[in-house]
Amino acid sequence: MKDSFSHVNEWIFDLDNTLYPRHTDLFGQIDLRMTAYVMRITGLAHEEARALQKQLYRDHGTTLNGLMIDFGIDPHDYLADVHDIDYGAVEHNPALGRLISDLPGRKHIFTNGDVRHAEKTLAALGFEPFFDSMFDIIASDFVPKPDRKPYEKFLREHGVHPHSASMFEDMPRNLMVPKEMGMVTVLVIPRNGAAPSTEYWEIAGKDDPHIDHVTDHIDLFLENLLEELQK
Repeated sequence: MKDSFSHVNEWIFDLDNTLYPRHTDLFGQIDLRMTAYVMRITGLAHEEARALQKQLYRDHGTTLNGLMIDFGIDPHDYLADVHDIDYGAVEHNPALGRLISDLPGRKHIFTNGDVRHAEKTLAALGFEPFFDSMFDIIASDFVPKPDRKPYEKFLREHGVHPHSASMFEDMPRNLMVPKEMGMVTVLVIPRNGAAPSTEYWEIAGKDDPHIDHVTDHIDLFLENLLEELQK
């Protein structure tokens, strides 16, 4: 594993279901609020609104992107609404923060959420403020991963060379562009097969060639990686 990362000095992390395990199901709360939001703006009943929400997600990368394109909603209003959740579900894990902080080089958050949500999540995790940048859906002009444009904008704005970078993600499709660009890719999968609030297509593809490493425990993965890098 050391050979894969010996050149890496830019560490890029997705947020949700990557820095905390998927079974925390923080997204389950967000998912319910998204359905309620779709119900309010469309007048649809719950089941129809939920089906539309999922269709927008599949077609446009995020429900937000689909709602902006098809319904012209205010994205800032949407983000404030759907992230009005209880962050107490996130398990305090400052040890993971220390592992990430100890990695050699700069550290970045790259999320389809917004900075406010990222800050609240990191605070719930108990992380110190060590990340060098946070690139969110607003910074990406509301174009979500896996579209290539936000990756290019992130690299350009933060002076990151992809051949010196590694990206950690929970969705295989979001690692296709990073691999094409030359990054080392790490897929974080659900522990013990637990995957609440998840469609199969979201996590399918862990054996695809654009995935370099797979782990169901990012803490242990980083601990082992740091030990090897320090040898």
